[in-house]
Amino acid sequence: MIDTLEQVEKIYNTIIAVIGVPVNLVAIMILSQGKCGLSTCTTYYLVAMAAADLLVIITDVILSQVTHYYFPRSFLEITPVCSFLTLLVHTSIDCSVWFTITFSFDRFVAICCQKLKTKYCTNRTAAVVLASTWILLSLKNIPLYFVIEPKEIIDNVSWFCDSKASYYTEPGWVGFDWFATVLTPLLPFALILLLNALTVRHILVASRVRKQLRGQCKGGNHKDPEVESRRKSAILLFSISASFILLWSVAVLHFLYYNITGTNPEHYEGSLYLFQQAGFMLLSLSCCTNTFIYGVTQSKFREQFMNALKYPLLSFVELINKVRN
Repeated sequence: MIDTLEQVEKIYNTIIAVIGVPVNLVAIMILSQGKCGLSTCTTYYLVAMAAADLLVIITDVILSQVTHYYFPRSFLEITPVCSFLTLLVHTSIDCSVWFTITFSFDRFVAICCQKLKTKYCTNRTAAVVLASTWILLSLKNIPLYFVIEPKEIIDNVSWFCDSKASYYTEPGWVGFDWFATVLTPLLPFALILLLNALTVRHILVASRVRKQLRGQCKGGNHKDPEVESRRKSAILLFSISASFILLWSVAVLHFLYYNITGTNPEHYEGSLYLFQQAGFMLLSLSCCTNTFIYGVTQSKFREQFMNALKYPLLSFVELINKVRN
């Protein structure tokens, strides 16, 4: 069964790499142009999320997984290199998660806190928040470099990376593992649920009040631009949040299982190994979904995407016409 699962993972991760890199590059390109009808502040967060997802695809899927399948025994599997790569993978995943939280909080403030909105929802604040988040998460992951030990030593060269057995038994490392997983993704789970619940409550109350003020409670059909704007923001926010919750849930359950039961994940077999790998596969998928969410929920993003697809064809036709003339 494990051999079959490895073949499935090989095909799956190859597909994720082929899809994940271009879709995130497209998202970064389109959003950076600022023509999607979103505020510059919101655009900062979405571009940062796409960049973090792209880094996860590159470091975790391509360099850690796909390269191993097609180029075994490459320099990437030398212990110091893969130790550093492990640090990059965890930092990229943390940034992908916490940039989603910073975006959710920004939308919560924009929708629910009108007095704070003018001060917080600015380009400067977004840049400071994103940069600070990246720096703190990078520092938090430095200890992971020292968790790794070589799996084999061949001709005095250390190969491959294994977590030290003490990582799952020594109180210090167990505490760090709990801290790391509470930080990503247990706390984000709680924060997203809380922020979304507060946002929904505010939207419902505010919409009811505005309808009463505009006389819609008596059957009027007048559209309220403010309510429509909040609705579009809420749809984008809830879609991204729901995707995050669904795709991270298996990884969270896995963490809770091996900590409650005291099981070492290095010794998994059968269904437990399958459960663990399913969690990893869903995490990779989570780095490809946001671009599709933008396409489904944002009409102007779809418009810019179609323009990007048409541009090479139109340029080719224009070149042919010039040559003919």
